[in-house]
Amino acid sequence: FMNLLNNAAKHHDQPHGHVKVTCEDFDEYYEFAITDDGPGIPKEFHERVFQMFQTLKPRDTTEGSGMGLALVRRIVEAAGGRLTLESGEGRGSTFRFTWPRSWRDAQPSSTTMPIVASVR
Repeated sequence: FMNLLNNAAKHHDQPHGHVKVTCEDFDEYYEFAITDDGPGIPKEFHERVFQMFQTLKPRDTTEGSGMGLALVRRIVEAAGGRLTLESGEGRGSTFRFTWPRSWRDAQPSSTTMPIVASVR
């Protein structure tokens, strides 16, 4: 979540913007969506953003290693989920991922995953 939320803020092209987070409960999984009203990502770059060390802007103009979305995809897929991107240039972006319901049920009760958020 943190990577997707930070990306929505970091790559927004206006001083103020909106980010919407939703969750739908399906029988076998949850589906989360993080939607922003930023500049969007042209379709020809949709797979590139998920590759390690890839950025769409020159590294001297934006902060980041180009690893974030690749790691998010690996984590989601390792849990049995799926991460997709819906976007177009000038239309904002929606990153949607599924998280299996059985993942939580299968974990030992002593396992916790803290969620930490910071707002700038």
